[in-house]
Amino acid sequence: MDAFIYDHVRTPRGKGKSDGKLHEVTAVNLASQTLATLRDRSSLDTRWVEDVVLGCVAPVGEQGSNIARIAVMMAGYDESVPGFQINRYCSSGLEAVNIAAAKVMAGQGMAAIGGGVESMSRVPMGTGGGAWATDPEVAFRTYFVPQGVSADLIATLHGYSRNDLDGYAVASQQRAAKAWSEGRFARSIAPVKDILGVTLLDHDETVRGNVTLESLASLKPSFADMGEKYGSDGVALLRYPQLERIEHRHHAGNSSGIVDGAAAVLVGNAAFGRKAGLKPRARIRAFASIGSEPTIMLTGPTPATQRALKLARMSTTDIDLFELNEAFAAVVLRFMEALSIPHDKINVNGGAIAMGHPLGATGAMILGTLLDEMERRNLGTGLATLCVGAGMGTATIIERV
Repeated sequence: MDAFIYDHVRTPRGKGKSDGKLHEVTAVNLASQTLATLRDRSSLDTRWVEDVVLGCVAPVGEQGSNIARIAVMMAGYDESVPGFQINRYCSSGLEAVNIAAAKVMAGQGMAAIGGGVESMSRVPMGTGGGAWATDPEVAFRTYFVPQGVSADLIATLHGYSRNDLDGYAVASQQRAAKAWSEGRFARSIAPVKDILGVTLLDHDETVRGNVTLESLASLKPSFADMGEKYGSDGVALLRYPQLERIEHRHHAGNSSGIVDGAAAVLVGNAAFGRKAGLKPRARIRAFASIGSEPTIMLTGPTPATQRALKLARMSTTDIDLFELNEAFAAVVLRFMEALSIPHDKINVNGGAIAMGHPLGATGAMILGTLLDEMERRNLGTGLATLCVGAGMGTATIIERV
């Protein structure tokens, strides 16, 4: 059975610090406002929604437990609508949509919602702990290094210079600024409001279209200390002994920003569309998740894309447009090189380097961005993918209908 995307919305992304515009808003309110907007703009009878799946990478404290079910209740959905939270690190939001689609494809419901949420200003990255980074035995046996060191490892291994990385970052900022100035995101943004109904934020807060190579050149590498002083470089070199040393080339300007945000995607079968009076915007053709080498960690998008393409009986040349989460500049450069994808076909409206990466929500956000741009350009097929912590990747292929 086919699963179609009927609609999607996202919040703007707010700077993930105490002075960010969304800092006063809890994660459950970010998620519930997004779900309410998705319902209201489609005049959706929520009794038809079989499940709500939300990604959340730090499910602790006020963001903990089963945030999806609580957000469903806070949004005023029918009490029959269940919800659950998942964590596949950075691809959680896309995996949530894939799970919603799988339920529909399996005939286990007419409609479901997938998405994600992360309030990084209120629940900082890493708050959840976990054995991989904190248990010495686990870290030793799996050659654990922090993600920033992994990004620098990719750049060193494949010869991406600081200028290459910064050049990509400048393009991301310029593309995002242009997309916002031309209103390309307007259809899908759900402005975040406070308890009095006053709008707190209606645009991505971290876009800086005036960034230049010269301004980025003044930034110091962000991961040199953890690599050189705290031993992570040595661990990575045990796994990649062909390298003499790791060159630290990533910094705040060519890495993804820490932000707050939420997103939701409405998925259903054809019968749901007829019943709800909604027209499908795209069909979810295939999706895949894979494991990859965990020390370099961030190369998973390539094999995940290849697996999804194989399932769909397609090749990269059959895809009109790509979205890859810009966790670090080297991640995108490696993906483009490995699959021979030109820069004018990927992240054409910028990405997380400019707009930020709200961990649990980003996957659903980039899928929606992909669909909107496919419609704007009148293109037929698109693929969204993300690298994932601990060495994984997730990819989803959609086609317009």
